[in-house]
Amino acid sequence: MASLDVAGQRIPLTNVDKVLFPETGTTKGEVIDYYVEIAPAMLPHLAGRPVTRKRWPNGVESGAFFEKNLAASAPDWLDRRRLHHSDRVVVYPVFHTAADLAWLGQQASLEAHVPQWRFEGDEQGKATRIVFDLDPGEGVDLDTCAEVALEVRSMIDGIGLTAFPLTSGSKGIHLYVPLDKPVSSSGASTVAKRVATLLEERMPDLVTASMSKAVRPGKIFLDWSQNNGKKTTIAPYSLRGRSRPTVAAPRTWDEISGGGLAQLSFEDVLERYRRDGDLLAALDPEIDPTPDTDSLGPYRGKRTASRTPEPVPTRTEKKDATDPVFVIQEHHARRLHYDFRLEHDGALVSWAVPKNLPTDEKKNHLAVHTEDHPMDYADFEGTIPKGEYGGGEVTVWDHGTFTTEKWRDDEVIVELTGSRITGRYALIRTDGDQWLVHRMKPRPGSAGDQPAADLPKHLRPMLASPGDLAGLDADEWSFEGKWDGVRVVATIDHGDIVLESRTGQDLTRRYAGIAALAADLSDHAVVLDGEAVVYREDGVTSFQMLQDAHPDDVQFICFDVLYLDGTDLTGKRFSDRRRILELLLSGLETVTVSALMPGTAAGALSESERRGWEGIVAKRRESTYEVGRRSSAWIKVKNWRTQEVVIGGWRAGQGSRSGGIGSLLLGIPSDDGLRYVGRVGTGFTARQRDELLDVLTPTVVETSPFDRPLPTADRRDATWVTPTLVGEVRFFEWTDGGSLRHPSWRGLREDKSIADVRRET
Repeated sequence: MASLDVAGQRIPLTNVDKVLFPETGTTKGEVIDYYVEIAPAMLPHLAGRPVTRKRWPNGVESGAFFEKNLAASAPDWLDRRRLHHSDRVVVYPVFHTAADLAWLGQQASLEAHVPQWRFEGDEQGKATRIVFDLDPGEGVDLDTCAEVALEVRSMIDGIGLTAFPLTSGSKGIHLYVPLDKPVSSSGASTVAKRVATLLEERMPDLVTASMSKAVRPGKIFLDWSQNNGKKTTIAPYSLRGRSRPTVAAPRTWDEISGGGLAQLSFEDVLERYRRDGDLLAALDPEIDPTPDTDSLGPYRGKRTASRTPEPVPTRTEKKDATDPVFVIQEHHARRLHYDFRLEHDGALVSWAVPKNLPTDEKKNHLAVHTEDHPMDYADFEGTIPKGEYGGGEVTVWDHGTFTTEKWRDDEVIVELTGSRITGRYALIRTDGDQWLVHRMKPRPGSAGDQPAADLPKHLRPMLASPGDLAGLDADEWSFEGKWDGVRVVATIDHGDIVLESRTGQDLTRRYAGIAALAADLSDHAVVLDGEAVVYREDGVTSFQMLQDAHPDDVQFICFDVLYLDGTDLTGKRFSDRRRILELLLSGLETVTVSALMPGTAAGALSESERRGWEGIVAKRRESTYEVGRRSSAWIKVKNWRTQEVVIGGWRAGQGSRSGGIGSLLLGIPSDDGLRYVGRVGTGFTARQRDELLDVLTPTVVETSPFDRPLPTADRRDATWVTPTLVGEVRFFEWTDGGSLRHPSWRGLREDKSIADVRRET
């Protein structure tokens, strides 16, 4: 895999030749190069601020989505800060180096958005600047926008402040005003609103300060609201996800007043930067650029100092000692385990060891590598509050010193001298962040492996049961989105991949876009459970679009791991499998790990409805994986109704559809045969109608397959077929007579058999 060394970090690169801006042919590699070169100018205006990213994984002509929460797969060296929102905790990255911006480009995050405030420690601080977004309405050009910008500048000058202009890279102009003394976000909003209101009074035919879109045509909306502490603005020097790679570009006031203004491309901005430097150099005061690059970012990102008694330092801190220290802590979280920590480079490198270190040289114990902990943690004992990461009681089980025989990325050999544990131990990485810990003989010897289970083939996925959320405790259940796609079990054997549906159908060629994952996991033998999906432009998965999607455009959302490098994981708890999954897929762009939703079940369902998802799936944290079974340990709840149906015939189309399918006649298996539930004539594309006709024609029969006569209107001109094909419809409700009201076709379910079809409740 290609990589890039930037600012002391190595960033793995994938798909650098992928075109993200088709109109100009600009590739992801060029985006990464831009962000690395512009970093000295851009970083001061990001420093200390949480970065919200807007990503276009498949280019600007495909769907985009905002990403606030930093995925568990993000590099350890990224600085993280936690913000408590009203309904959840979000872990944001904070950028300090060119490596951070290179990672931004590698994620196809074309846009970086930041607020006007900076962090103070781990808490939201005060605003250091004010921003005005001059948003031109319909019929207003950029030069007219510049005219208003000059008026704003005049008003700002009048109160002793300075304004810096940028063309936004989209339609309008941004004006930034640095504050000599930071103020609260509400105070900054008040000042900005006052300026906007006064200018509206001065130029009522051209300027509005109103949020109402109805008054904007022919005017410029002087948006003061982006100074609200909860809002963000496109960062200076950020690319924009438009048809061309334009930039939120700093300008001179001479350019603003000179006329003929246009948005600048990233090539223009780089040329200007090489010639003129950063035109915004006086905008943002310098801060300590970063704690020396350390390994405690993930640790800090999972904790808030005001909410836990654990030490939360801002940087690693090397301590003077003759020998490095180790500690084993007994941790009564949701389940008892032990944390084994070794001092290394100013931090405690840590493993969770469920059964503690082995005392028998013939036994190996599992050790899961976790985030580095600060040195002060070696003495920590106390209660981590419920709801915080790792909530539960922590006590020191043993501590002492050690000597190092070997320390490599995949193998560590140490000799411990403690009160309860003494001896030589080897830690051997087996699969990502899964390790084995082995007690060695007093003199050098080799560590043995546990007997490995064979890679299973043709596993059938565990199925969720329909249900409701009543009584589901968020401490006992996890919640994630229900994705609108096709269930896929991916079996990967050291670079070879097979994709199968829940009925065993081979989908490897049909969903070829997922196959790229095999290269990323070529060192492993693994079975993954997930969903094949295609995204709409708004970032929501669409089963209907999946029907006609090109194989290379299909993506994979993964939510479980069943087997890994000789270990059968189906008997493990969901929470343990989930942690292994996140560690295994860390940093991979070829797969998305289904995000767990914080908060209550009702809150998760409400959030899924707001985002336009199909629904949610609740999973009991303690549950094992029940291969091929429908289990009440997983519960699915939908935001809207869908029903799997069996096709029993069709009625001919009329007019332009003459000779083709007008509507399908649908049934659901019952004890008496195939029970008719209505017909569907909407939701089809022309291509789908043609493909259905091709598939159904060879199955035509003389008599109706339904268990009773259909209504006269429905059986008129009907063509009957052998009921072998399963499809899916979306509908409003069931009628009293047992028919679908207002059904709309969603597509064939080739991953389902007739035996799977039952009336949804």
